[in-house]
Amino acid sequence: MRDEPASETASDVVFTEAVKRVQERKGSRAMVGARDFGTVITPDLKTFIEMQVSIYLATASADGQPYIQHRGGPEGFLRVLDPRTIAFADYAGNKQYVTLGNLSENDKAQLFLMDYMQRQRIKIWGTARMVEGDAGLIARLMPEGYRARPEQALVFTVTAWDVNCAQHIPQRFEAADVAAAITKREERIAILEAEVSALKAAATAR
Repeated sequence: MRDEPASETASDVVFTEAVKRVQERKGSRAMVGARDFGTVITPDLKTFIEMQVSIYLATASADGQPYIQHRGGPEGFLRVLDPRTIAFADYAGNKQYVTLGNLSENDKAQLFLMDYMQRQRIKIWGTARMVEGDAGLIARLMPEGYRARPEQALVFTVTAWDVNCAQHIPQRFEAADVAAAITKREERIAILEAEVSALKAAATAR
């Protein structure tokens, strides 16, 4: 999923001076400092982003109070608009508007994407803004046939992204995927049972 090697400062969005000091003290600075954080959305990353049905969006207030908001929808609800831009229709919800308020005074944000089936997670850092009143953009982002009321659109500009290892990620499967696998198995069992019945009937008729 990597793009071309990122600039030397790409990881600075995550590895602040305080973080680097801890890395030095813990002896990991040389290892983690060599990581080539991505800065643009590659074709593989685009595929991964647009297959998600459940994500987490992190924002913070001006004084640093963090907030994590779940967002979900059908596959494709999270849309890549260009190599540095991700967007989705923001549906009407609990009317708390914490994310909207945070972004009005602090545009820094993060997307956390987890694929439990493949045991892979990707973190994307950047800035975000809520777009209100743009019917064309909202219509473009709204999944066809999805029963939700879009209230605005969130547009996320990528600064850096990184892939984490699969360690400690439990393997889980989407209910729809499990149901499809069970249905396929049951159909196969029905075919085999019909074949067995036919063979028994043929043997009896001899």
